[in-house]
Amino acid sequence: MPRPRLLVVDDNLELLSLLTHLFEDAGYDVVSASKAKQALDVARGNAPALAVLDVLLPDMMGYHLSDQLRKEFPNLPVIFVTGVFKGGKHGADAKQKHGAVAWFEKPFEARKLLEAVARHVPAAPPAATGGTEEFEVELDIDIEEEEQPDTMELTGKIKIAGGDGDVSAELHGADLRARPMERLPDTLVRTRPAGHPQPPPPTKALRRGELRDNLPSLVTAFFQTRETGELGVQRGQVKKVVYFEGGMPVFALSNLLSDRLGQFLVRTGKIRPEQLADVALMAQQTKRRTGDILVERGLLRDTERLYYVGQQVKSIIYSLFAWEEGTYVMSFGGKARGETALKLDVNPANLIVRGVKKLYKSDRVKRILALEDRLVPSRQPVYPQSDIEMERWESDLLAHADGTRTVAELIAFARRPEPVVQLTLASLLAVQALEKGAA
Repeated sequence: MPRPRLLVVDDNLELLSLLTHLFEDAGYDVVSASKAKQALDVARGNAPALAVLDVLLPDMMGYHLSDQLRKEFPNLPVIFVTGVFKGGKHGADAKQKHGAVAWFEKPFEARKLLEAVARHVPAAPPAATGGTEEFEVELDIDIEEEEQPDTMELTGKIKIAGGDGDVSAELHGADLRARPMERLPDTLVRTRPAGHPQPPPPTKALRRGELRDNLPSLVTAFFQTRETGELGVQRGQVKKVVYFEGGMPVFALSNLLSDRLGQFLVRTGKIRPEQLADVALMAQQTKRRTGDILVERGLLRDTERLYYVGQQVKSIIYSLFAWEEGTYVMSFGGKARGETALKLDVNPANLIVRGVKKLYKSDRVKRILALEDRLVPSRQPVYPQSDIEMERWESDLLAHADGTRTVAELIAFARRPEPVVQLTLASLLAVQALEKGAA
């Protein structure tokens, strides 16, 4: 059975990639575009069976694109998605005036979008792959980076959720400073034993891309589709993976030595290096978990373990904001892997804002945001402004970013140190509360 072809159009490239992956896995061929003119050209050479269109595109409204497509494909079913036009009236108008078969407001459940597509264009049976795709993080070996990260500041509050997804606890402790790690003796660094086989390659192609400055958009793409799955990031031999449930980041793993719990406790000053060396040696000899031995020896109270593991997970996720090189892969599944005993409860908007403020270097911010740029409110804000934690001066700054002032003028208006204001503006750009105006 041939695979039906879908046309998917959205100017958010990460969301476009995610939707393309979901539809292809479900049994469709996908042609995609980020602009209306491009979409028309693509459709003329690859007649679609159904179109999924963002309403607000850079060069044309999705409604008008739909009308243009229907002139050439009169019976084409169209589904609209939108991040700005909310409420039942817009959906009703889209169906009545533009013949839409369905209407979705961002964020939406990708599963329901797939169901709506399948009602009008059934998918072909997915091809057998012999297995499921995963981004493998080899936790039985340790990777050491030559360049140590900067000290990371972590607030002393962390929210965790129980296995059912409900918030079960808000843990409080002292603010933490995770300093660069001290090197362990080589005998305590786990390496792949001689003859140990390399992990098998994935059984089907992962959705891959270059990381660059895309991490905020990738996190947002999971949020917009309420997707469950994994975002794997790799730089050289170092691999880290963030697990999402229902669009929310809940857990993370890493094969980097400095990200191990024992090293994290040393980096935050909870235990001393010589204590860790002693505990690590015992863990290696007895094949027990480091955390269990730390508790047994009184170096870590059992009631503290959940708090420090949560902070460790947060630090792994935050550390990815410092990466400007590397690749990412996205995969999806019914349930996120990871530790069911701990799931972070963190708002993606604040995760992005804090990650940018903590880890973006000055030269990177200046590359992303020039002093002569003008910023305007986003045409399709993803997160409610009330979800973004801001100080009073930052809220005032956001209100004055209306396109009438350059970045340099906004810095002068804020009366704060230039690097601080630039980081705030870069974080609001990353979270899609602001976007660059026309030059």
